[in-house]
This record gives sequence, structure tokens and C-alpha cells, in this order.
Amino acid sequence: MAHQAAGGQRQVPRLVPDTPEARAYLADYAAFLEAVPFPSLVVDRRWDVLLSNGPFRSLFRQVEAHPTAMPDDNFLRFVLFHPDAATVLGEHEASWCLPMLAHFARTVERCAPDPGLQAIRREIEQDPIMEVAYRHGVPHWLRVVGEGAAEHDGSVRPLIHPDPRWGATDCRIVVETTPTLDDLGCTRLTLVLRDARRPAAAARGRGARRGVAHLRVVPAAD
Repeated sequence: MAHQAAGGQRQVPRLVPDTPEARAYLADYAAFLEAVPFPSLVVDRRWDVLLSNGPFRSLFRQVEAHPTAMPDDNFLRFVLFHPDAATVLGEHEASWCLPMLAHFARTVERCAPDPGLQAIRREIEQDPIMEVAYRHGVPHWLRVVGEGAAEHDGSVRPLIHPDPRWGATDCRIVVETTPTLDDLGCTRLTLVLRDARRPAAAARGRGARRGVAHLRVVPAAD
């Protein structure tokens, strides 16, 4: 089952029912998404990206190729594992990694065993620092900032946009779903760019590449 997404043909993840109705709805929703002026994407519970629009692709246009963690393939993998993530996602550790890890941990707890989720969990296990963050850092962080920090809707997070008209700015994440998307197990996230400049963040972010020393904000396990 293929549909037009991110400028080309993409295989829809197996999580989404392969029916003519689903294909037709997603094709029409892709056209609707292109009319949205801000970066927007549709994901399933594994964070596989079914649809993304032009502004989303523009935001990540300078990201280098990666075998498993491209932003328009699986957004969670991108945030956690792509070495270029910090060049676009400002304050990458505190504003993006930890909320995504916390949200993922809740999903794993609430959902029935799922091969896609378990595959991501194994990738986290294979990264020693990420595994410490998952097991120890995230619970500690949630105790400090509150359980609501794991929710994406309404949160304001820094971005470093490659378009100099935006540069280092903020976005508000708006999470929405329609009844049909909900039936397909999908949701839509829109990054509403805000007219706020962050010169210091731009200076830090432009040359940033995340390596093995990422997630320094979380405490080491005792």
C-alpha cells in the first residue's frame, strides 16, 4: 500500500489498515496538509511518518542521510538517534529528547506488545547513555518538572530553522486528530512557528552535532 507523502511514494506502515477508504482518505489528507503553512506531519503510535508537508521538509532540508533515523521516516528515531538532530531541534536534550523518551515510555507501558515499538526499545538499550536516560533520567526528570512534561500538545520548544527569515525561534506543538485518523491509529502534529528570535541558541545550534555524550542533563544511575 503506497501513497504520496514527503514528495514521493512511501509505503504506509502495516499499522494502518490497507483499505481503499484509508488510502483515499490519506491521499486527500496529504493535499490538505500541503495547504498548512507550518511544518506538519501525521504519525502512527510508533512515530512512523505517514504524511508530511513542504514546510516540514524545508525545516529538515539540511539534515544528512541516515539509514534509520530520517525525520520523515520515523520522527522519534530522528530525535533520539540522528547526529544532526541538535542542529534543528534547539535545546535538544531537555526540550526534545526527554519529552519524547518519556512519551515513548508511556506508550510502551500502555500498548500491547508491538514489534515496531519493541524495535525502538532495543535501539535504546543498545545506546548506554540513552538506556540510562530511559531507566533513570526520565523518571527523575518527570519528578522534577511534572508528569505533564511528557505531553506534546501545547508545549513550546526551540527550533533552529535553516531559513534565515526564521533562524533560531520557537514553535508551539499542536497535536490534533480527526475521527478517521484516530480510527487509523494516527495523529497529526503541527509545529506552529512563533516570531521569537534566539540569537544565543542559534550560535550554539548551528555547529552542534550530537555524539556519544548526549543527554548530559540526566543524572547517572547510582
